[in-house]
Amino acid sequence: MKTDLQLLPLLKQYFGFTSFRPLQEQIIRDALAGKDVFALLPTGGGKSLCFQLPGLTVVVSPLIALMKDQVDALRAGGVAATFLNSSLAAHESRARLQGIHNGQFRLLYVAPERLMLSGFLADLQKWDVNLLAIDEAHCISEWGHDFRPEYRQLAQLRDLIPNAPMMALTATATGRVRADIIRLLQLREPGCYVASFNRPNLTYRVAAKARPYEQTLSFIRARPNESGIVYCQSRKTAESVAARLTADGVKAAPYHAGMESGDRGRNQELFLRDEVRVICATIAFGMGINKPNVRFVVHYDLPKNIEGYYQETGRAGRDGLPGECLLLFSAGDVVKQTQFIEERTDAQEQRIARQQLQQMVHYAEIPTCRRGALLEYFGETFPESNCGGCDNCLSPRETWDGTLAAQKFLSCVYRIREKSGFNLGLNHAIEVLTGADTEKVRKWRHDKLSTYGIGREHTRSEWQTIARELIRLGYVRQSTDRYAVVELTPAGRAALSQRKTVALTKPVAAPELQQHRAGEIACDEVLFERLRKLRKRLADEQAVPPYIIFSDVSLRQMARQYPTNEREFARISGVGERKLQEFGAVFLAEIAAHLQTNPRQMFADNSFDAPHPTPRPCLGQSARETLRRFQDGQSVGQIARERGLVSGTIYSHLAESIEAGERLDLRVFLAADEQKEIETVFAEVGFGSLGAVRERLGGRYDYGVLRIVRAAKQAENK
Repeated sequence: MKTDLQLLPLLKQYFGFTSFRPLQEQIIRDALAGKDVFALLPTGGGKSLCFQLPGLTVVVSPLIALMKDQVDALRAGGVAATFLNSSLAAHESRARLQGIHNGQFRLLYVAPERLMLSGFLADLQKWDVNLLAIDEAHCISEWGHDFRPEYRQLAQLRDLIPNAPMMALTATATGRVRADIIRLLQLREPGCYVASFNRPNLTYRVAAKARPYEQTLSFIRARPNESGIVYCQSRKTAESVAARLTADGVKAAPYHAGMESGDRGRNQELFLRDEVRVICATIAFGMGINKPNVRFVVHYDLPKNIEGYYQETGRAGRDGLPGECLLLFSAGDVVKQTQFIEERTDAQEQRIARQQLQQMVHYAEIPTCRRGALLEYFGETFPESNCGGCDNCLSPRETWDGTLAAQKFLSCVYRIREKSGFNLGLNHAIEVLTGADTEKVRKWRHDKLSTYGIGREHTRSEWQTIARELIRLGYVRQSTDRYAVVELTPAGRAALSQRKTVALTKPVAAPELQQHRAGEIACDEVLFERLRKLRKRLADEQAVPPYIIFSDVSLRQMARQYPTNEREFARISGVGERKLQEFGAVFLAEIAAHLQTNPRQMFADNSFDAPHPTPRPCLGQSARETLRRFQDGQSVGQIARERGLVSGTIYSHLAESIEAGERLDLRVFLAADEQKEIETVFAEVGFGSLGAVRERLGGRYDYGVLRIVRAAKQAENK
């Protein structure tokens, strides 16, 4: 194979890009050199392109939706691609197979069950296959979030087509899953490429699930004209939420595996073409859907595992603009998921599923940085204690003295073990604490324990929350067996015997309705809407999704910079030579027409207009105490030390104070030139993601300082 191939001209010719994303070129060059590759590139990281440049590539993909979306985009760019799956009539399949025999295609997408048919394998051995690409490779591992037994058969490809290099790609895999993929696919000394899991433009929030439909409707209404996905656990819920949203004036459609394939495909197309702005879906939706302007993802129900949650949230903000991820969490969802696990027949699958669910619940309830927790799960360390892009960092939850509650729970677990000689489950311990009169309590005579009924001041739900936090803190261990039991750890025994002070965090609360974050690239919103309509008309004429014409990033830059000639238009992000020739004149004419009746808006460094201003909040007691100390002359570090808090929390309190109307002198934190530099980047990037701003500034400023500057600039415009 050629290893000296000039890749950049091909990249520009077929995809319109002038440079590769991180790791792409190395991966492609390894494949062209005949080397096996393992590539872990998070959603939106460009993994598809890695197998779209080499010669005849056979791509194994688990979902029809992924195949159709990928092939449509490739054909629009002039790449000869096709797919074979059950959605095609027999004569269509025959015609495509003949085309492959005749060398008409460079890319073939196929489902694993179709690939492993004996007749198809015989054809595969006749073709000159340059690369076998196994997409969504985590499906081969039982420890992956979407295990599919049919993927296990793919190991046979190594012997059947020994000379073709194999590329395994996934967006989500822990270290254990990565090792599984390499072992089960028999990759030979593969080049291993793992990109960062951090998505700095995404904001992660968890809210108490109270009135889920009303919460979801309010969230969506506060984001007019924005596209989003609502993930539901069941098909029935997906259909119900979609119908209610439509009735309430939000164009929505369902998507799940139980629908007729034609209806499912139609709804997908409506979403891609912006005819429908919300898809209510089960996890069947999203894999390979290349819609860059998804602005939000709502998890209506608790996901089964962190890998799935991470991948689904990754559908938002693929264009680099801010995206919001909201998870509605309730203990009731934990019970439902546990019941589903109990219905499984395989003991090993049950054990894995229980462990994954525990990890998901821990994530939903942690009081610390959610971004840091996500990255840690995948073996990556986030360098900051405060990311500025999750609810726990933006508005830290208050703690309370849980020493007495902890003593009661730990003592109860200890007494149950002492009385019975073995451990029992968490729910049983709570029944003893709350004085429940159950058959199991009477059978083991646990109503005679000294801890029986001593916890009636808390409800069972509250005790479950307390218990789960004690598990997270390492005082209690919970097994993942079918009958999950709890036992004290050495740290729990020490806390019990030494009566250690235990601080617990208040649970997540339901969000305030109609809450919205400050938005994207500041621009002329009227012109942006005109350009959106023009893009939609052109897309409909060409029967392609609007993002194929231009992304939202491109349109917002046009509505900010007002290009008046081809030279200026060519500087807009996403405008290549072909798009300049095809669309330049019509977009320039639209901009000129707008300027005939509307003045130019100025977007200089000091322009920070937020499209959705929020009312000034009231300060909580903890933030007021921080403000008092700061006004008395204490530094951030001094306040943090004396109050036993991290500096990121102090910065958050001060930012809240500014938002509530207090005036703070930024010169305490920054020199004038530093403040100016930060403000300039905010003007370019927008307020939506502190991570994106910090990345643009080379990581030279602490998140807390950036949060202070953002709050001050937003306050100026209120």
